[in-house]
Parts: sequence; structure tokens; C-alpha cells
Amino acid sequence: MISSEIQQQFGFKFGPSGAHVSRTMMLDELTLLFASVPATAGPDDYRQAIEQDNVLHKNTGKTRSLTCRHLIDLYGLDPQQTLFRNLRRLWDVDPAAHPVLACQMALTRDPLLRLSQQKILELPCGTVLPRIDMEQLIAERYPERFSPRTLKSLAQNINATWTHAGFLRGRSRKTRCEPDIRPVNVAFALWLGYLQGATGHRLFATRWTKLLERRQEELLALARQAGFSGLLTFKHASEIIEITFPDYLTEDEEALLHE
Repeated sequence: MISSEIQQQFGFKFGPSGAHVSRTMMLDELTLLFASVPATAGPDDYRQAIEQDNVLHKNTGKTRSLTCRHLIDLYGLDPQQTLFRNLRRLWDVDPAAHPVLACQMALTRDPLLRLSQQKILELPCGTVLPRIDMEQLIAERYPERFSPRTLKSLAQNINATWTHAGFLRGRSRKTRCEPDIRPVNVAFALWLGYLQGATGHRLFATRWTKLLERRQEELLALARQAGFSGLLTFKHASEIIEITFPDYLTEDEEALLHE
């Protein structure tokens, strides 16, 4: 297991706070931003696009600044950051993968959203998720930290993110459903596990692959498709699995990973 200190250098975030206190994973804003700003953009380009060029069509300067801050909190918006650089690299591969891909990235950056993952995955498809159940989950983890009003808003934001990602459906009555999982999502999940120290078969048993809710055979097939698309290198012979991620890391990042 890679230490949390090194994981943070790659872009993972830990601790008790998270963007979902104020916002959802902001899928619409992220999609519009990436459509408006080239993949080669730096952090100043993203900030200018949001705050000055107003590509997200926000009404006030304050709203634009807050939107920029929350998007940075959730996604980084800096190609020097390992997680964001490779999110941006994979984004244009398959638009159908965007909802789950954004959720995968948000989970690496928001501990409050991450807290809810097991709750969502334990729900059978077709089960209704009352908002109060998510409130209780958060309140049990952080007793007396949030006011009732904030707790309600946080639970609504978290449930909205899972809805946008395709794990829930419905506006006020949230029902568990099955998300659309693409080879890009499997490639990103495997890579997240790799950044945390998993290799070989263990890459298919991390929290990131469990999120995708696919049997081992399906994950292997999707990983193989990702390999055919050049998203990773995939070798599977008998009981041996070898997966590598060419050009995902700089030399310095590789050295940091293998310290």
C-alpha cells in the first residue's frame, strides 16, 4: 500500500472535509469546461475560462469564483497533478464514460463522497434510498459536526452525484440502478488501484474496481478492450495478469511510486 502522503502528491485527498458540503460533482460544468478549454491547458487557462471568459455561463463574478474553487477542489484542474492530467487524457476517449469517470475522480478528492460509496453499493437495484438514510450515515461518522440544515444539503448533494453518475435514478425519490460502465472507466479504476500499490490480480479487488459492480470476467473483458484501445497494456495468460500504464506517469512520479 502506498502511503497517504505519496497518494496526496498524486492528487488524492483525505481528511474530514469535501466539496459536497456545497456542490454535487458538477458534471455539467466539468463537461462544458472541457469542451471549451483544450487538453493542453494549464491551471491559469482554466481559471481564466471560468472567471473571466465565463464559459460556464454563471451570472455573477462571485458565482464564477466559487464555481472555479469547487471545480479545483473536486478535480484539480492542473496538468501537473497526476490524477487530473490522466483524467483529462481519458476524457475525450468515450463521452458515454463521462458520468462514471467524473464520479471516479470526485471519489479520489472528496472524503465525504467516498464515505457514501459502500452505502450505495450495498443497495440492491430497485431499492429506494431515502435521503434520511444518507443523513444518518454522515451523522454517525461525524456526530454533531453538521447542523440539520447542512446535513440535509450534504445528503442531497451526495445523492445527486450518484444520480448523475448513473447509480441512482429519480428526482426526489431515489432508486438504485445499474450504471453504464465502459472500458475507459475500467482503465481509470485499475490505474487508481495501481497508484495505491496494487498490481496483477489485486488490481481487480480495489475499492475502485468494486465501484464498477462488474464480475471478474466482465472486468477482464473490459480491461482487454481498454488494452486494444491503447489505454493500457494488458497481458493475461492462465493465472497471470500483467497490466501496465505507459505514459501515465512522469519519471519523477514513477520514482515516487516505487520509493
